[in-house]
Amino acid sequence: MTASEHESAPGPVQVRGTVLTVRRVDAYQAITIVAPGIAARFKPGQFVAVAVGGPDTSMLLRRAFSIHDVRPDHGGTVEFVFAVVGRGTRWLAERRARDVLDLTGPLGRPFPVPRDPVSCLLVGGGYGSAPLFALAGRLRERRCSVDFLLGAASGDRVFGALTARRTGRSATITTVDGSLGVRGIVTDMLGQVIHEARTDVIYACGPMPMLRQVTALARRYDIPVQVAVEESMACGIGVCMTCVLPVVGSDGITRMVRSCVDGPVFRGERLRWDDVGTIPFDAFGAPGWEPRTRRGQQPGGGDGGDGSDGRDGQPGHSGQPGPPGQPGQPGHSGQPGQLGQYRQASAARRQNHGA
Repeated sequence: MTASEHESAPGPVQVRGTVLTVRRVDAYQAITIVAPGIAARFKPGQFVAVAVGGPDTSMLLRRAFSIHDVRPDHGGTVEFVFAVVGRGTRWLAERRARDVLDLTGPLGRPFPVPRDPVSCLLVGGGYGSAPLFALAGRLRERRCSVDFLLGAASGDRVFGALTARRTGRSATITTVDGSLGVRGIVTDMLGQVIHEARTDVIYACGPMPMLRQVTALARRYDIPVQVAVEESMACGIGVCMTCVLPVVGSDGITRMVRSCVDGPVFRGERLRWDDVGTIPFDAFGAPGWEPRTRRGQQPGGGDGGDGSDGRDGQPGHSGQPGPPGQPGQPGHSGQPGQLGQYRQASAARRQNHGA
């Protein structure tokens, strides 16, 4: 395989990339790294997992960050945005040009884009709006119209407001303290923007409570919504089970899926928002769970069921209801039959592992 073929091959890569710039963007930090292999494979909505602390650190877990931008400079660069909230992100903010970082990517499933030109509304909360700008560029390539609705607690925490105003057909900004744009939260303005923009589809990224409210309002208007969830990810490759979420498949069965490999992008209406952080009693593999065919079985034969075994909940169906390459049967790695792992994962999610 030639070098050029290797660069364009599918799948994530692990690289040691040189830091090009570290800059402050209002309340956040942005790091640009030379990583041609990741830049060549990137699609909007994907993320990178970055090792922090250096070779002798006790911080073993990587930190996951949505990719904000890729550029062809220096063979290919990747930029991600973050807030300093713990030891790991503080260490990242202290990096300087020519430092070297170990990162893996691009990871996760990207935003799906429409086949035909439609009106798209991009909703972002805080620096959760970072992955939306690469998506906006891809949508414009498809001749879609793009409107932005961004919000945060204060003006310095709204990421990309100027870019949104410069590149979007319209840009509505909200802040809780009223320091920028309209006073309030993004969902206060969502209905008005939907009407004015004649929105056909919504893409959203930000805190989970915001995504939940955006999904509820989108359903009220019968508008499809794609959400990029923000979950703690300890490994980023589907091994640790820290980031599992309850998602309803197209067959109506709830499965605990890994947001790092089966997401982070999901159809909003497929997520069971009330049960995030738990294993629902009726989820596949939960105690007492039975397949539909068994629940409907009649004495003496005749199962009375619909024959669905979850296969039509596989990836490739919109909403990513099932893990990749797994037919929804017990005994496959990562399936909810391994309840011990999921209980540990739920406990891990509630702990702050020092971001």
